[in-house]
Amino acid sequence: MKAYPETWWKDAVVYQIYPISFLDSNGDGLGDLNGIAQKLDYLKDLGVDVLWLSPIYKSPLADMGYDISDYRDIDARYGTLKDWDNLLAGVHGRGMKLMMDLVVNHTSDEHAWFKESKSSKTNPKRDWYIWRPPKYDAAGDRHPPNNWKAQFQGSVWEYDTTTDEYYLHLFHTKQPDLNWENPEVRQAVWDLMLFWVKRGCDGFRMDVINLLSKVPGLPDAPVTIPEDEYQEASAFFANGPRVHEFIQEMFRNVLSQSDLITVGEAPFTHSPAELARYVLPENKELNMAFHFELVDLDSPRGAERTRFIYRPWKLSELKEIVNRWQTFKREEGFWNSVYIENHDQGRSVTRWGNDADAWRTISAKMLAILEVTLGGTQYVFQGQEIGIRNFPRSWGIEEYKDVASQNFYHGVLAKRQRESGGDPDSINMSDILDGLQKKARDHGRIPMQWDSSAHAGFTTGTPWMRVNDDYPSWNTAAQLDDPQSVHAFWKQALRLRKEHKLLIYGDFQHLVPQHEQVFAYIRAYEGRLALVVLNFTDSDLVFRLPSGEGYSRFKLVFGNYYTGGDYAGGGILDLSCGDEVSLRAYEGKVYVSDS
Repeated sequence: MKAYPETWWKDAVVYQIYPISFLDSNGDGLGDLNGIAQKLDYLKDLGVDVLWLSPIYKSPLADMGYDISDYRDIDARYGTLKDWDNLLAGVHGRGMKLMMDLVVNHTSDEHAWFKESKSSKTNPKRDWYIWRPPKYDAAGDRHPPNNWKAQFQGSVWEYDTTTDEYYLHLFHTKQPDLNWENPEVRQAVWDLMLFWVKRGCDGFRMDVINLLSKVPGLPDAPVTIPEDEYQEASAFFANGPRVHEFIQEMFRNVLSQSDLITVGEAPFTHSPAELARYVLPENKELNMAFHFELVDLDSPRGAERTRFIYRPWKLSELKEIVNRWQTFKREEGFWNSVYIENHDQGRSVTRWGNDADAWRTISAKMLAILEVTLGGTQYVFQGQEIGIRNFPRSWGIEEYKDVASQNFYHGVLAKRQRESGGDPDSINMSDILDGLQKKARDHGRIPMQWDSSAHAGFTTGTPWMRVNDDYPSWNTAAQLDDPQSVHAFWKQALRLRKEHKLLIYGDFQHLVPQHEQVFAYIRAYEGRLALVVLNFTDSDLVFRLPSGEGYSRFKLVFGNYYTGGDYAGGGILDLSCGDEVSLRAYEGKVYVSDS
């Protein structure tokens, strides 16, 4: 019996577009909807089924569009509603689908709802947001209602002089949290979702969807870092007491009415059991969720304040995480989302591969094999298909545009200045810049590298963010006609995935968990087997398959070393118990049984 019913959104390849950095059609330095429309044939040819657009709604862009001031209109920098309609027609006309980003934990402080809410304590929309009176100490000094730390530094509370109260913002001060306890708020969200569904949207990626419900009373968080005024408090706002009630209500009122693709972003949640509650079919919530355990692998343990600091990782750790999520609650229908980079992460070839010139291409291809041979819906981030890497360490902090990067850097700088009492210019920030070069969100947001012309063909104007220095030689145009390019490989890898359903739906069996050089596993589905072997090092090696697994007669169908005509090599190989597999540096091989 099949563990999973087959559906279109499980088979799908979803391509995430960060619109401001994709393609500028009018020379203003900002990517836009018409720029995306110009590349639909490129995306279709790559093998994409669904386009996911990061937010394009009206916004002050304090957090790059995740601060929305009008949910029912397009920001003029990206285009118009008519441009969106034209893009949708182009997407649907090519047999693809369009997924929008739903950001409803918070709005912009420039949204009409918030303007009303802050106008007075008696305004009908006052309770649409979370307001609390100040606390006062013995000296009469005013303080925030609790000690929670915001994700972009400082307190989660912002004081408003108009009504002498604070409003809650888990992120930027310009992103006040909606009060989901209020049924009027929930109805307004259902209405805006239906607006886009009726217009033709095919689904939603849901931003920080697990943060909608906060613990009643909003108590102080435990003091875990005594020297800091504000404390990490995700236990009080992630996966809160009513979050599943709210999403089930969303399902009844909106999601169940159409055949949509839905994926929830669930930060601060490494527990499969916790995340499964959003995904298991019997709960009637979402199709799948993004977990953060893999992309948090290279972060210090238990230290949110240092999330931009790089921690060396072991392959055994990565394998353990992949195995846990690939095997979790299959019999109950849990479904994975498969991704290794996005707009909030550094580039995968830099973090999980080797972006040195000698190994960049081959390790990017190896990571592609890893991704396309894991069970779940496939997500590819713009530029991943050509192996874009992080921008160089030589760039100064002025090149980092993300509010999180800037706040982290300057927060550490201010703290070191206070502690040293010395000349600000003498403060050494090299360790912080080292971490940002690996981990900053900015690396996922640099303009797409289309060709070798000025600004990588992204714009004829001045780009909103600097283009990576390597674009003259590393760009899409240079790779399109090169059969050995990362792009050509991704195109073949996505085709391979669709040709072999066992790579999407198969059971997962982890081999040699403690091996620190090789990741090997078996996928099994409807009597067929696939064996995947990946070398995560820059050295050639011979890998001995573990005995007792009963390997027999596998055909090598795919690999990342080019053989003059394809990436397979062909031939039937007898991988009997204990046979050895030779692997070159960063080599990946995919074998499929011939029966």
